[in-house]
Amino acid sequence: MTTIKDVAAKAGVSVSTVSYALNQNRPITDATRERIMAAVRELGYTRNAAARTLAGSRSYVLALILPPSDGGLGATIGQFIAGATEQAEAYGYSLVVWPFANEESEKVERLVRERLADGVLVMEVALDDHRIEALEKAGTPFTMIGRTADLVGRSWVDTDFDATVTDALARLVALGHTHVALINHSAARLDEQYGAAVRTRDAFLTESDRYGLSVQHIPCDDSPLAGQAAVAEVLGRDAATSAFVTLNETATFGVVSELARRGRRIPDDVSVVGIVTSPVIATMSYLPLTSWQVPGHLIGATAVHELIEVIAGEPRHDRLRLIPCIFAEGDSLAAAPKTVTSQNKTMVHSGPER
Repeated sequence: MTTIKDVAAKAGVSVSTVSYALNQNRPITDATRERIMAAVRELGYTRNAAARTLAGSRSYVLALILPPSDGGLGATIGQFIAGATEQAEAYGYSLVVWPFANEESEKVERLVRERLADGVLVMEVALDDHRIEALEKAGTPFTMIGRTADLVGRSWVDTDFDATVTDALARLVALGHTHVALINHSAARLDEQYGAAVRTRDAFLTESDRYGLSVQHIPCDDSPLAGQAAVAEVLGRDAATSAFVTLNETATFGVVSELARRGRRIPDDVSVVGIVTSPVIATMSYLPLTSWQVPGHLIGATAVHELIEVIAGEPRHDRLRLIPCIFAEGDSLAAAPKTVTSQNKTMVHSGPER
């Protein structure tokens, strides 16, 4: 079994310096801490949680709060959790999940009063999030994966939704698409001011207006059936729609299947692109989806790093906190067709010849 002495030898430091790095109870240089944590990861070193708790006042547990979901955790959320878990373990912490929605702040208050965790990560953050207020009231260290409208004195890491939407629309416009639909999360999520849904909607409408596009913004429940209904709604309003941008990864499957049912070939007749999604989702349709993939593993790990510094009373905000999505080529994006044919009429489209 790997011991703390093995870590010290690997990193070329004393045992006490390793202890300082793991317990965050003495200042050490960033370079030394990184060397120690690299040795911890390479050797697979873990410490006994009970022994550490007896040795001090910390639990060496980090909690991750996210809303419960009837459909389970999606692939993208799983990436965030995996990155956070690995980084927590590298710092000698265990990560536990607390399934609380925004309106369940009293449950958050009860658990933090019991000091069951040294710090808390909060996911699926709303612009006005009562869970954050509860943590601040209790004086509990926290970091948001996402961000509230008010960021003063708050630790956070988030996806750069504005940059992602801007890039997606720029590529669509360059390919001649002028009629575009955004399939967002549900109306309920928008009503509760879920940050990802609100920021994506606002960026989409702003950029579309700048380009003079004809667009539709469709709130959509997280299900394939809802995605099918969204396509029917979009095409019922505008048969010339030649591109769908999906933020709602579960509904994406319904979007693709409904377009196929209607004889709309992807990407010859219509393009479908996913944003803020994962590599797994991008490959689950019958053709690889062109997508902007969120680096969830990196964001989760970065959030834990931020949280550890908050716990130590030494938060730094000079690192990148808005992390852009990564464009991934697929087979679902092409130039807009010159014409789009509906059951009753043909609407001339402004796209180039293919």
